Amino acid sequence: MKKQILVTLLLAVMIALFGIGIIAPIMPIFAVSLGAGGLALGSIIAAFSITRGIFQPIVGSLSDHWGRKGFLIGGLLIYTMVGLALPQATSVANLVFIRAFHGVGSAMIVPIAMAYVSDMAPLGQEGRYMGMLNVAIFTGIGGGPLLGGFFSDLWGMASAFYAMAALSFMALLLVLFQMPRLQDKAVKRPRPGILKALRSMLASRRTGGILLARMATMMIMVPTMAFLPLLMDRWFHASGMQIGIIIACRTLVSALLQTSGGRMADSRDKVTLLRIGSVIISCVMCLVPLAANFWWLFVLFVILGMGDALIWPVLGALATEDGRDYGQGSMMGVFSLAMSCGVFLGAMGAGVSMDQLGLKWSFFIIGVIVLILSMVAAAMIRTGSRTRAREVAQRT
Repeated sequence: MKKQILVTLLLAVMIALFGIGIIAPIMPIFAVSLGAGGLALGSIIAAFSITRGIFQPIVGSLSDHWGRKGFLIGGLLIYTMVGLALPQATSVANLVFIRAFHGVGSAMIVPIAMAYVSDMAPLGQEGRYMGMLNVAIFTGIGGGPLLGGFFSDLWGMASAFYAMAALSFMALLLVLFQMPRLQDKAVKRPRPGILKALRSMLASRRTGGILLARMATMMIMVPTMAFLPLLMDRWFHASGMQIGIIIACRTLVSALLQTSGGRMADSRDKVTLLRIGSVIISCVMCLVPLAANFWWLFVLFVILGMGDALIWPVLGALATEDGRDYGQGSMMGVFSLAMSCGVFLGAMGAGVSMDQLGLKWSFFIIGVIVLILSMVAAAMIRTGSRTRAREVAQRT
């Protein structure tokens, strides 16, 4: 049964995020067509991150007590409704509201999927299992922009939004009819409430470092996904297909390397891998404004995908290990909250720096911030792990 759940879950997540990826190269251009500036673009992204951040810990904690399937179905239903609503938006305010609703749905999908996978991951194979989930995530997000650019060029931006709705509904039907409920003691076992679990997480130096690392490394998402289309359009009037290729190459490379990254996370020093990956993505961010043409951007985003392939399985494995103490739903909800905080801070920081200093500076500033915070987080994880190991040794 667990194999059926895993396969169905990964397929549903990939289909749903394929729909999300379709609108990635379209959203910023659509927002600008409605009058959005740099700060407005950041606000549209931030609205998604705020609601997702608020609901992720709540949904994660409730899923530890009530089960996970119902939340997953609810999230996919919201995704379907958002895809239908986006083409009807007539103002920036409409987009902010729709994206806020979108964030509620997102809180019920990726964190729940992560909790599902964490429930099924055997000891010592956390990186491998999270790597499989990341393959589904990155394949969906990475493949979507290719079709999104194609649809936009041929049939207009609205077609991409409707494609998102159709794919989300397909994933909903797959989960509803093909995915049995996970009957596992890890789901039924009594767990502390979300506030108590959150206090315990923040009191732990190791867990705090994991959350800080996740927040820091997610800050690059706004410049690389939302602001990049504007940069390419201003530089060389890039087509929707060209924008889709650049966004997709990063995520598809990461998807191809997630399995290897998961094995490395299980067999190598996780903190060292985190440091290497953080240096890679930070350097790429600082170099993007210096890229002279489409092909330089292509190379940089391939390298960015390689950095992602190191970071995502490592942080997922670390979160899974700690989730055995707090409850996987609670841990993944807070872990995903850290992701949302990173996207929010990246959106606000990039938006303000774009308006005050120019679009190119937003990439450089975010790159430097990510590097500093990631190194601090890696140090926290290292010292926290040593402290925990000494405490375990004393107890035994």
